[in-house]
Amino acid sequence: MDYSRYSMKCYVRKLKSPWRKLNSKLWIIAFRLFLVAVVAAAVCVIMAGFGVVNGLIDTAPQVKIADLTPSGYSSTSYYSDGTVAQVFAGAQANRVLVSIDEVPKMVQHTFVALEDERFYEHNGIDIKGIMRAGFSVLKEGGLNFGGSTITQQLLKNQVFSGGNEDNVLDKIIRKIQEMFLAIKLEDYMSKDEILENYLNFVNLGSGAYGIEAAANTYFDKSVSELTLSEAAVIAPIAYSPTLRNPINYPEMNAKRRQDCLDNMKKLGYCTQQEYDEAVADDVYSRIMDIASRKKASAVTSFSYFTDELINQVTKDLVEELGYTTEQAQHLIYFGGINIYTTQDRQIQSIVDKYYTNEENFPEFGFTNSTGSCYELYPYNLSVYHQDGTITHYHRNDLLEYFKDYNDTQGYYYHEHGKTGINELFLNLEDMNAKIEEFRNHVVAEGETYIEDKDVVKQPQSSFTMIEQATGQVKAIYGGRGVKTGLRTLNRATQSPRQVGSTFKVLAAFLPAIDAAGLTLASVQDDSPFFYPQTTKEVYNWYNTGFRGLQTIRKGISSSLNIVAVRTLQQIGAPLGFSYLTKLGFSTLVKSKRMEDGTFYSDINLSIALGGLTNGVYNVELNAAYASIANKGVYNTPIMYTEIRDHDGNLLLSKKTKSSQVMKTSTAWLLTDAMEDTITNGTGSRLAFKDYKMHLAGKTGTASKNNDLWFVGYSPYYTAAVWTGFDHGFEQKNKSYQQDLWRNIMEEVHSSMQLPDKEFEMPDSIVKANICTKCGKLAVAGLCDEAEGGSTVATEYFAKGTVPTEKCTCHVRVTICKKSKKIAREDCPEKKTKSVVLLIKDENYEYPPEWEEILKDEYPLPITTNDTPYIYHPDELCDVHLPHGMMLDENGDLVPSDEDGDDGEATDTEDETDEDGDDSSAKKSSKKNKNKNVTENEDAEGDVVADNVPAG
Repeated sequence: MDYSRYSMKCYVRKLKSPWRKLNSKLWIIAFRLFLVAVVAAAVCVIMAGFGVVNGLIDTAPQVKIADLTPSGYSSTSYYSDGTVAQVFAGAQANRVLVSIDEVPKMVQHTFVALEDERFYEHNGIDIKGIMRAGFSVLKEGGLNFGGSTITQQLLKNQVFSGGNEDNVLDKIIRKIQEMFLAIKLEDYMSKDEILENYLNFVNLGSGAYGIEAAANTYFDKSVSELTLSEAAVIAPIAYSPTLRNPINYPEMNAKRRQDCLDNMKKLGYCTQQEYDEAVADDVYSRIMDIASRKKASAVTSFSYFTDELINQVTKDLVEELGYTTEQAQHLIYFGGINIYTTQDRQIQSIVDKYYTNEENFPEFGFTNSTGSCYELYPYNLSVYHQDGTITHYHRNDLLEYFKDYNDTQGYYYHEHGKTGINELFLNLEDMNAKIEEFRNHVVAEGETYIEDKDVVKQPQSSFTMIEQATGQVKAIYGGRGVKTGLRTLNRATQSPRQVGSTFKVLAAFLPAIDAAGLTLASVQDDSPFFYPQTTKEVYNWYNTGFRGLQTIRKGISSSLNIVAVRTLQQIGAPLGFSYLTKLGFSTLVKSKRMEDGTFYSDINLSIALGGLTNGVYNVELNAAYASIANKGVYNTPIMYTEIRDHDGNLLLSKKTKSSQVMKTSTAWLLTDAMEDTITNGTGSRLAFKDYKMHLAGKTGTASKNNDLWFVGYSPYYTAAVWTGFDHGFEQKNKSYQQDLWRNIMEEVHSSMQLPDKEFEMPDSIVKANICTKCGKLAVAGLCDEAEGGSTVATEYFAKGTVPTEKCTCHVRVTICKKSKKIAREDCPEKKTKSVVLLIKDENYEYPPEWEEILKDEYPLPITTNDTPYIYHPDELCDVHLPHGMMLDENGDLVPSDEDGDDGEATDTEDETDEDGDDSSAKKSSKKNKNKNVTENEDAEGDVVADNVPAG
């Protein structure tokens, strides 16, 4: 560059030129304008950002403290002794609320040390944590921000539904609102309150929500009992409930556990000694042992009792508190309620033991006498053809396919040699092979299908036990074997079955004694009986003819069908039906007309034998008999006593509804008669073998042995057992249900050491000696000397019902030993004897229109056990006839056409009579004139019966 004077002058002139000055000014102005624009833009951006943030803050959710309180708590049912019976936990409801005071400081600090070490210092957000998270985002990419404080995590999970946004913008918006709310939250909640809510809601894996549930899940203890080592295992799970689960991923949990312990020591939350002990602890072996033990004893299904409990609680919440069904169900599974049940833990365990032991049920096998089998029900097969059509097949199609199959192996529950198969398989392998063969036949190559099938062991069974004094259900079992599913078919409460002879007492004998003036001594004739206006006969369960005149007591103890039906006929079916209604049966049909015009009603004579339209439930039959055991007071069966909400407030109180449905005297009389059932009647198998206890009850058998029952009671408990096929097949084994009842009841009473005692007799009971052939007062020297055996019995009565009339059905007569008929005046004295016979008409006749139908099965005359001892006044001796007389074809005396000795002389050829009398004894017909006409007197000299003089 030229630095001469001249050059410098030129350069100065150039700088001072007007054009140059103007150009410089323009550039300065432009720069200033640019700066203003930049500042203005920055201000706009800041203002816009401020507005956006304000907008996001304004639209942030309104938070109430109640919103931060964890929702979804497991509910619990308790046995009658207060121990836990069942836990109900819906999704995210396995949670037990604890206060911060119940959580040791050491446990609190493990979470603080690992999740938010400056928790006690910041005001809701951790600036250092945010900066560290921001640097991590810039370095590694992604938007897994981290840096969230415990306060923010509480908000994220309780207010923002866990923070699982679908896109980045929504995640940024949530994060801004979350930080704002965190700052705001700490203005009105203390650190302890925030931490308490956090520790109660946090997901800690294995279905455990909250620190208390986690302590129980992993260490089988309460949070208050956790050690530092154990708490350091639980705290890392909050980071990832799946990948930090100490059971499934112990190595990954252990790494974060070490971080937790290091932080605890660094922050001064534990001493060096506590740290060293925790590090040295073999905590994971302990976790695995506990997990294995819990898995082995894990309850994968509710019990039958719990299933029905849920139904009853739901029903009561709807009817008494106005809940909808959905609301009631939500309360049960998520509301944290406590249900105090009537279930007795000891009794239920005994019932479970017998019902889960296959040895208590008929064995499987390949003979027709086998009791057990497998039922294929249901079976559905839908085949999707390539042309878009669908064909549906059902069980009947499967059976039809094998209709010509020859069952040579005895795989099916029917007579051998019969072709075809049925739904009752004795061999599962064969069943599956048949199903596969059928499926291959109907499903073509390239076609798809959906198959639905289920296999159930048969026969099935149900059992209920009730404490009759309170109506409390103590135990339920609703099916054979181990229960494997949730809310499965409960045969004790959901399957109405025909009840057979158990209804004789309830529908016939109870109302007869309680309201119709009959007594246990009242008599019915066990002889041929047909339902009115039909040719449908009432059969007895035995096959030895007819027993003749029988008392109601005998009708109960020996379960006599005809006696029961005749009794109901006498008192009227409407009266019997009204008593069944009072006894709580919900399935009875008063009247019902179907669309096809068919009319149904249970108000008929067949209810005496349990012939019902729908059958009844086990638990309802049990409750009905419990009313007899409870001195005539019916208690509605209940399964819980009270329900309290999560805070301990009473929601529902359940008490049985009691009503006097029969007289106390009636209940005792029926009980006394049903004791005979067990001591010497149809239920003799039910008596305890090794423990003394008074028992009463009634057997029941429906048609073809499809349903077998026993309902009985002690002075303490009433129990009902049912066995049968779910879909009504005849049973081969007809006694195992009685063994179940006896074994369960005996073990219950013996294990509880319940003392034997008699059923308490009320003051309204008296007794008298009666004649069992007419039900009237017995006459000494008459009824006790009746042919066929004494008919005198001591019977109990309600006061005011003792018969006042003496026996009128027996008569003392003189018969000829030779002819066995009423003695004539010509019969030798030594050839006669005095006997007591029964006055009864047994001239049974059929209506003309039935004669052709019935004459082959029941040819006339029909006889009963009474027949040999009936008094026939017109049947006179046909051996010893008056001199010169004979009998014509009608049996009338007429003059003899032949000369010779009279009829009396014909007997002189016999050397001795049947009693060893000398046949040559002096005749004394004159002396014994009218000897067959006697007056039978009782001890007081009253005339009881007069014989009709011989012709």
